[in-house]
Amino acid sequence: MGLLIDGEWHDQWYDTKKHGGEFVRESAQLRDWVGDNPNAQGDGYPAELNRYHLYVSLACPWAHRTLIMRKLKGLESVIGTSHVSPLMLDQGWTYHQDEGASGDPINGVEYHRELYTMTDPTYTGRVTVPVLWDKKRNAIVNNESADLVRILNDAFDELTGNDLDFYPEDLRGVIDEVNADVYDHINNGVYKSGFATEQHVYEKHVHALFEALERMEKRLEEHRYLAGEWLTEADVRLFTTLIRFDAVYYGHFKCNVKRIDDFPNLANYVRELYQWPGVAETVNMDHIKRHYYYSHDTINPTRIVPVGPQLDLDRPHDRERLSGRGVRRKN
Repeated sequence: MGLLIDGEWHDQWYDTKKHGGEFVRESAQLRDWVGDNPNAQGDGYPAELNRYHLYVSLACPWAHRTLIMRKLKGLESVIGTSHVSPLMLDQGWTYHQDEGASGDPINGVEYHRELYTMTDPTYTGRVTVPVLWDKKRNAIVNNESADLVRILNDAFDELTGNDLDFYPEDLRGVIDEVNADVYDHINNGVYKSGFATEQHVYEKHVHALFEALERMEKRLEEHRYLAGEWLTEADVRLFTTLIRFDAVYYGHFKCNVKRIDDFPNLANYVRELYQWPGVAETVNMDHIKRHYYYSHDTINPTRIVPVGPQLDLDRPHDRERLSGRGVRRKN
């Protein structure tokens, strides 16, 4: 994972020594918006058919959120996608088709960082996925996945007629509270555990991770979804970590206290979400495993990708025992 400094590429890993062995994630910088949102940090741009393009990694859980939302909101004909190679090496994310990338039919770039320097020739920061690209301005609109989930939820409804609402107003307090816990201790918690370079730092974060998983397990004993009866963005945000957990985080990131399959409620919950119409199509376990095991040579210097585990995500789940009402529709 490299970065740009004044528009110049540097193959530079995170400096955990500076933070006492801690992995510290940088905040996204490009925060413009599509559609109207009074809480948006940047400028707003109109929703238009085929104006925007989503650049993602099929391996990355943050990018995966946006692919799921694009599918659930029926935006495939409105917003195109391109995906990078799963192998993130000394040149960062690339569009090398011989490694499994889609290529880039919009801008023809070879390296993902070129999208950042096209947006700002002096950009300084990590080069991350996902990004939403504006084909009219030839620039990145937004590179914060949490923002993009909400843009996709709202901005294009008038074009598609899709009125499903994954962030209903009356559930926002609950969703925001769950998101904060899940982000800090689970979504980012696996990284804070896996990228730690001091034993006590690793143990602190791995214990916090499993305490949070136990909280979600208990919550799902009483509620079909994280916010109650309705599937929301909180479920999408947790799912993309859970689906990678047993195949990657358990071994590669040393998050091996328990598997997700050892949590009865979480295991059934992740199977229900995987089996939700359209979601399985967004899961590419080959890209997921090749990315993590091959790209992080500080953790796995041999770059051997394990064959297992066998994950039977299509087997039945028991979530029907709890009342659930699907997805809320907008008024």
